[in-house]
Amino acid sequence: MIGSRPRNRRRSEERSWQWPTVDWRRVMQGAVGLAALTLLVLLLQHALDRPVTAVAVEGRFQRVSPLEVEQAVRERLQGAGLVSADLDGVRRSLEALPWVDRASVARAWPTGLKVNLSEQVAAARWGANGLLNSRGELFISEARFVPVELPRLSGPLGTEGAVAQRYLAIQGRLAEGGVRLAALRLDARGAWEIDLDNGVSVRLGRRDVDERFERFAAAALRLVAQRGAEIAYVDMRYSNGFATGWRNGTRVAAMDDGDETPEG
Repeated sequence: MIGSRPRNRRRSEERSWQWPTVDWRRVMQGAVGLAALTLLVLLLQHALDRPVTAVAVEGRFQRVSPLEVEQAVRERLQGAGLVSADLDGVRRSLEALPWVDRASVARAWPTGLKVNLSEQVAAARWGANGLLNSRGELFISEARFVPVELPRLSGPLGTEGAVAQRYLAIQGRLAEGGVRLAALRLDARGAWEIDLDNGVSVRLGRRDVDERFERFAAAALRLVAQRGAEIAYVDMRYSNGFATGWRNGTRVAAMDDGDETPEG
């Protein structure tokens, strides 16, 4: 009949579909070429992976020994060549040395490594023999040489960062007032105390420490700088003022609304 659909059209299309023709010769040629390129790269890497014979150390440092650096590099290489050397591992080994702050390592063809170091800068002492850097990190816990001119910070275990940050925050204000911080202590109860280089102690207590220090800087710092030889301590643990202890044994309270007792 006119207009009727052919019944066997789908079957004819299914029978006419065939798998695409593969040019196996071209595939084999590509595989052989890829294998040859891989082999060439491996041979080139093997040819270039020569033993490291020189380590050039650059940077400005006083505490770090170039011989110590070279020894740490060679121990980390463990016989690896210039190409196969784990440069990131070498960098981590160098940064584990006591006085090394930052390190970078690069290949120096054909058989060398180039090492650039920056040394730790001690900003303060921690406890008896520890040293803190300017970021408040304890980078040496038992230093053989401790610069005596550095301020001494102390506190419970794990508070190094907090004590260092407070020191960095207040040292500038004290210097502007004509005194220098000699020691900063945080005790087990959370109370803060400052020792100045003229022998005066400043008691800040546990609460509102920032506000008490600002009040000290505004109201008592000039007196302490001018008459430090006569003053033993300044107690800022008052809501409306402070108390001064003199070396002759007398105690004077400077208040806005009469005498009070310390708040802790």
